Amino acid sequence: ATAFDNHTLSVIDLKAGQQVRLIPDLDEPQAAYYDAATNHLFVSAGGDGSVKMFDGKTFQLLQTIKYSADSDNLRYDAKNKHVIVGYGGEKFLYGAPTRQQGDGAMGIMDLAGKKVSEIATDAHPESFQLEQMGSRIFINVPDKKEIQVADLATGKTVAHWPVSCPENFPMALDEAHHRVIVACRNPSGLAVFDTTSGKEVALVPIDQGLFSDDIFYDAAKSRIYVVARTAAPNDPRAPGPGVLEIIRQKDPDHYEKVSTQPTGFGAQTGFFSAPLSKLFVATRRQQGGAGGEILVYDTK
Repeated sequence: ATAFDNHTLSVIDLKAGQQVRLIPDLDEPQAAYYDAATNHLFVSAGGDGSVKMFDGKTFQLLQTIKYSADSDNLRYDAKNKHVIVGYGGEKFLYGAPTRQQGDGAMGIMDLAGKKVSEIATDAHPESFQLEQMGSRIFINVPDKKEIQVADLATGKTVAHWPVSCPENFPMALDEAHHRVIVACRNPSGLAVFDTTSGKEVALVPIDQGLFSDDIFYDAAKSRIYVVARTAAPNDPRAPGPGVLEIIRQKDPDHYEKVSTQPTGFGAQTGFFSAPLSKLFVATRRQQGGAGGEILVYDTK
């Protein structure tokens, strides 16, 4: 679990339910991926734009892979045995520019940490998803209010799909039904796209004022989990209580909210494990109050 403000990575034993190791001195860590075959742990560091590769047992730093700025989301490409990171590019956050250079890209590296290639993006890439039955990658580019679609086999962009709602940050993929789902902020909502036609087929309302960084599609239950926090009306940067919104997929084009559950302070990120039927939600430390924790939800 990456702790952005604390500049650390927590290694947690799920059976024991406790932290067993803390990796310090990471510059704004954003995401992590552990590869069991090579025993390599990859961590993106947004502050210095790098990806750190550690030994997964000793946690010794093995390599630093440098990118230009704001290394962000990480995904594993199982077909090609590559790790992909989104980085760089112009970025507006909370209505203000945080960076304006136009070198956004998906950086592709092998499991030894060697750079392989990259795919340029129109601005900073946020969440992205990979097809398992095809070769496409779907990339949220909120500054351009679009989903950029590229072919990993050729390294070329093949489409730009306009998104009707703003600030499309998190994304989930329902590959069986050919659907990509993105969550928007301000106003809050879920936009659903047909990955065959590229058309937006549904705009699903969710509670307003929510700030989500992660959504997940549960294929076994035909549900979408929206991990979000509330924000102060006069300052969206000020975190508030977290909520979990559960959306039922009635069919590929129709959805309904079935429940909203409170989570914890500032909880806007998480991880869903389909094999374990568990949803993990991270809360924030409150100033002068309780520390951050990982909440575990059984989704069976």
